[in-house]
Amino acid sequence: MASMKDYALQYQKLGFAVIPINPKNKRPMIEFADKPKMTAEEIANFWDQHPNANIALKTTNFFVIDIDKHGKENGFESLKRWKYLNLIEPTLQAKTASGGKHLFYFKREDIPISQMIGFLPGVDIKAHENNYVLVAPSATDKGMYEWDLEKSSEGGTMVTPSKELIQAIKKTYQENHGYSSEGLKNLKERSLTRDRNQTTELFETIAVGFGDEGGRNDKLTKFVGGLLFRAVDDEYILRLAEIANRNSVNPLPESEVRRTVESMIKKDRRG
Repeated sequence: MASMKDYALQYQKLGFAVIPINPKNKRPMIEFADKPKMTAEEIANFWDQHPNANIALKTTNFFVIDIDKHGKENGFESLKRWKYLNLIEPTLQAKTASGGKHLFYFKREDIPISQMIGFLPGVDIKAHENNYVLVAPSATDKGMYEWDLEKSSEGGTMVTPSKELIQAIKKTYQENHGYSSEGLKNLKERSLTRDRNQTTELFETIAVGFGDEGGRNDKLTKFVGGLLFRAVDDEYILRLAEIANRNSVNPLPESEVRRTVESMIKKDRRG
């Protein structure tokens, strides 16, 4: 019978970043954030010392639609009612220890996706490069994680989703969290009795991005200009611009964002 070490080594061989997890509390047993992925030798040595450690995979090159039931929130029902349900194509699926479901998709290079907790009631998007998901045959006091090959895509393969699915996920998240055009209008109405300024708009831009098609470059330029005016460090300006761009429904190419930011920084330094 295959051991947890055997499974961990197999995941590593397939190119995934493996993280050992404490089976009692689901916490990582190593520091992994922004660290290189474990080598086969490191995995073998670790599981020789901790043979019962569970296995998790970092969501570096893939993301997961995490469906679960939390009290009155039923993720399965939420997803059934989602108006873009038809965009979800068959892919690798897993049953979670709590009776939930994980849908695994490769990340696209042309449109990034970020972490979205509460994307729908009972449905999260796990996508941050330092996030992770437990995988089979890990087990907790609630049960086991199992690959659901019967309901997965043919051959149990992980697929790359359509660009339309990523855009629909982002749009829905923004609408559900008050970042749609209507939501921002209501936010402004609620804020009439408070002091709103350009700094407020900068924070909101980080959350909602630069919009869809028209005006993205102008919004990026205005955003960077606002950060330069407030003496934000050059490195952080680029990072904040990249975050805002990733939160856009239809992001600009990363190279274009970097080029615009670097050009404006140079111009600002010249005075």
